[in-house]
Formats: sequence, C-alpha cells, structure tokens
Amino acid sequence: MKALTGVSLFLGVLATGLMAGLFTAFAYAVMPGLGRGSDRTFVEAMRNINKAILNGWFLTPFSGALLALALAAFGAWRGGEHPVLWWVLASLALYVVMFAVTAGVNVPLNDRLADGELPAAADALAAAREHFESSWGAWNVVRALAATGSFACAAWALVRYGRATA
Repeated sequence: MKALTGVSLFLGVLATGLMAGLFTAFAYAVMPGLGRGSDRTFVEAMRNINKAILNGWFLTPFSGALLALALAAFGAWRGGEHPVLWWVLASLALYVVMFAVTAGVNVPLNDRLADGELPAAADALAAAREHFESSWGAWNVVRALAATGSFACAAWALVRYGRATA
C-alpha cells in the first residue's frame, strides 16, 4: 500500500503542478498578450489554442491528476496515514473545483467562440471577443488558483508522506 500511495502521490504532484502552471501562465502572460492584439487576432488565436490543446500532452495530466489523487487518498486511508490523507483530500477537492470550472465555464465559452465561421465584420469580431474575454479570463484565474492550491496541498502531502515513511 505504501508504494501505491507514494507513486500516486508523486504523479498527483506532477500532474497538478503541470495544470497549475498552464492555467497560471494563461492568466499572467497569454491572455494579457493576446489582449494587446486586434479583435481578429484575439479570436483567431483563442480558436487555434482551443483546438491545439486537445491532445494527449494536455489530457493526460488534466484527467490523470484525478486518478492519481484518488489513488493516493485511498492508499493513505488504507495505510492509516491520516495527516497525509487530509492534505491529499484537500488537494483532490481543489482539483475538482478546477475541473468543474473548466468543464462548466471555460469549455462552453471555448465552444461558443468556435461556433461557425470566423466573423468577417469588425463589429461581430468585437462582440465575440467582448463576450468571451472577460468571462473566460476571470474564470481562468479561479481555476488557476484552485489548481495552484491543489498542487500546494499535494506537494505538502508528499513531504508529510516522506517524513512518515523515512
């Protein structure tokens, strides 16, 4: 059981860290950078990013973190490592918040932006951007904070696990 806990906790830290980094980078670099461009540039870039991100390099840590953290929680529970368990559960809860925001808010906004042909008229591009940008950006900050909190809790759980098994 200790091997299951240790390996799954390590993988959970890795996956949550990758997701926290991705969403945080969007908050402090990608969205502000795109925000400096024209409406056409913004809409085209977000459409292209949202298509490109749907690949194994993203989907493996994005969904794998849930499995890794659940296995780590099970292992810590079965192994009687309750101080570790509470940190893993906190990490899992924060990750579920991030996952829910992504699935419930950001993905539907992405889908709405991707609907149909790219508008040719300047006012239609501006409207598409306006509807998308502020909402998506605000909710991305929420998921970045949740993912970062999840990563921090998982990392602390790994530290506690290492101390308990040393």
